Amino acid sequence: MEYYLPLIFFLIALFYSSVGFGGGSSYLAILSLVLTDFYEIRSMALVLNICVVTIGTFIFIKNKVFSLKQFWPFLVMSIPFAYLGASVKLSQKGFFLVLGSALILAGIFMMLRFILKQIEAKEFSNTKKLALGGAIGLLSGISGIGGGIFLSPVLNLMKWGNPRIVAALASVFILVNSAAGLFGLFMAGTFHLNRQLIVFLVVAVIVGGSIGSYLSNKKFNLKFLGILTSVLVLYVGFRLILLHGFGIKI
Repeated sequence: MEYYLPLIFFLIALFYSSVGFGGGSSYLAILSLVLTDFYEIRSMALVLNICVVTIGTFIFIKNKVFSLKQFWPFLVMSIPFAYLGASVKLSQKGFFLVLGSALILAGIFMMLRFILKQIEAKEFSNTKKLALGGAIGLLSGISGIGGGIFLSPVLNLMKWGNPRIVAALASVFILVNSAAGLFGLFMAGTFHLNRQLIVFLVVAVIVGGSIGSYLSNKKFNLKFLGILTSVLVLYVGFRLILLHGFGIKI
């Protein structure tokens, strides 16, 4: 299966970048099927996340969609909590149970994002933004998911911002949390990379992320692919919990 990973990751990056995400949940889902070292899985997902969302963040800033005045409360608490989450040393069983739960949440939230209709936006207090950013940042650091896939649907459910503003925030949120999480892994001594795979996967996601970011500005509709991806993420999440929590293989 490893020979096909660059193509799979290219497609994942293409889709996720088109909606302002990095693809961390799907990278974790796929890597958990082919790698056994959970430190490698978490480290590689964060590196790939950063590669993709850096491109999207640059484009959002260039197009003046990014607003520091609106976004800073979400970011200021998420960064230290993402660092703390990544610094937590879990057992292999504990990590996969946390990851499985996070993937199930991510799959549900992703599906909601594509099912929900566009709604009228309203503003949040800074206190609510700080609390939401910190909570998702902590979950992001522990699981190795950048957090945008949780943040974006929650903001849509809570009626904050239009879809383009939310996508810009998600991209920046993923970038800063992934960077903080990566630093946390370095400091905890748990940053590991599979050197045989990482170079090929980085190239694949950079190319896919560049194309996806271009398509996002062309308003290309990838709704069907998004729903299929959410089903995959849900499947792997349930699989990890059943396997590592109950010893059941599916």
